[in-house]
Amino acid sequence: MDENRAIADKLREAAALLEAQAAGPFRAAAYRNAAGTIDALVVPVRSVFETEGIAGLDALPHIGRGIASAIAEILTTGRWSQLERLRGTSDPQALFQNVPGIGAALARRIHETLHVDTLEALEAAAHDGRLERVPGVGPRRAAACRAVLDSMLKRVRSSGHVLPPASPQRPSVAAVLAVDREYRHEADAGRLPTIAPRRFNP
Repeated sequence: MDENRAIADKLREAAALLEAQAAGPFRAAAYRNAAGTIDALVVPVRSVFETEGIAGLDALPHIGRGIASAIAEILTTGRWSQLERLRGTSDPQALFQNVPGIGAALARRIHETLHVDTLEALEAAAHDGRLERVPGVGPRRAAACRAVLDSMLKRVRSSGHVLPPASPQRPSVAAVLAVDREYRHEADAGRLPTIAPRRFNP
């Protein structure tokens, strides 16, 4: 049921944005749990709404009145105003720094080079080769990011629970060492972006 999945994805996106903005772990958890409920439905969520209204949505597990109203808005208008507001205030660079191995400078380059704004879009870029073209990444570092993102997002999609921010899954030691070797190789070859000291800037 594609519509169910699309609505669940919107709920998860809202949860991720709330986490990135440090705007309340309980709200984020509520959205993730609601997404899990929608994913598990054996009937289209639209049919529940059309036959029972918001009360029918509210009666589903992990879906309170507020989330029921949000789902109703999506079903009737195709939009969710709260998600649009969250997108407008989200900082993709801060979001990307939640990924182990991505610091502030690299997060900025990723956003400016690829114009991606979500972890899902970053994961897609890691899989289709675009991430490797960002200065300072390369194949090995992209592979490490791809593995971490796959693990992070797989846990979100399968469980509907909040990812523990204090202990994200780390890439293997071998992957980290491989990234370090590639970084040193690129640095020795002079292929990494550099920033001139201020006195040398015009």
